[in-house]
Amino acid sequence: MPTSIQITNASIPSTVEITATNEHGEQVSVQISGEHPLTLYFDKKELLTLMTLGAQPEALALGWLRNQRLVNDPSEIAAIHVDWETESVAVTSTTLQETGSSIWETTEKAQKLEKKTTTSGCGQGTVFGDLMEDLDKVQLSNAYNLSQEVLYSVMDQVRKHESIYKQAGAVHGCALCSNSGANRGEILLFVEDVGRHNAVDAIAGQMWLHGMSGDDKIFYTTGRLTSEMVIKCAQMGIPVLVSRSGLTQMGHEIAQKLNITMLGRCQGKHYLLYTGAHRFNTLNDAQYA
Repeated sequence: MPTSIQITNASIPSTVEITATNEHGEQVSVQISGEHPLTLYFDKKELLTLMTLGAQPEALALGWLRNQRLVNDPSEIAAIHVDWETESVAVTSTTLQETGSSIWETTEKAQKLEKKTTTSGCGQGTVFGDLMEDLDKVQLSNAYNLSQEVLYSVMDQVRKHESIYKQAGAVHGCALCSNSGANRGEILLFVEDVGRHNAVDAIAGQMWLHGMSGDDKIFYTTGRLTSEMVIKCAQMGIPVLVSRSGLTQMGHEIAQKLNITMLGRCQGKHYLLYTGAHRFNTLNDAQYA
């Protein structure tokens, strides 16, 4: 079920127009991707500043808190308020709204902030708390297999999807696709941002806002599958990960440990299946799940 969070709708244009000089010496108008600082406050405590396109700031903030496990359920959030004049997003917990007590008054939340790992890649991400230590607790569904036919459908739909990348470049895109029912292979959510960390967090936030589970979903990214990306998708309950790019060694090791089905180098009709072959059916297989 969708959440009852009090939330702003402060999306801003993802591109801006500038003048550039082309190879013929001509002045031309072009679109470039936006980049805006957004400082996240949770119960009045400043956590970090994200650099973002600004297209889905509320979902980005919620998804970031979710993927850092600072929030375990959307019911813990009362309000999300974005103010671009102050370049900030203020998230208020249900606890603070109802009792006047900040969530930071609990030892558990404070301890998570003390343990921080900076992750690799463009737009460096962070992992708070003991995410790496609790991987054994993650249980992913085996109820929905991915067929080669659906994989090709996802790749084709993402390629044809209208995107900021086609207009301006300089962004990463992530998509959440269906892997069940009549709309199997269809794009349900599509998010672009200046960093793939932001895009996956925004999808995590959208999933909570719309009451969506990850069991029967496929996660697609134009970027590489690093350890952080794999961990975040696992926490979102998504068992199938697809990348147009490749993966890192730790991303591969974590996917193996969690029995995630992970495919990379997915372009045209080419792909590489790295892990989780038990969930993948080729076109030669007689039946699909």
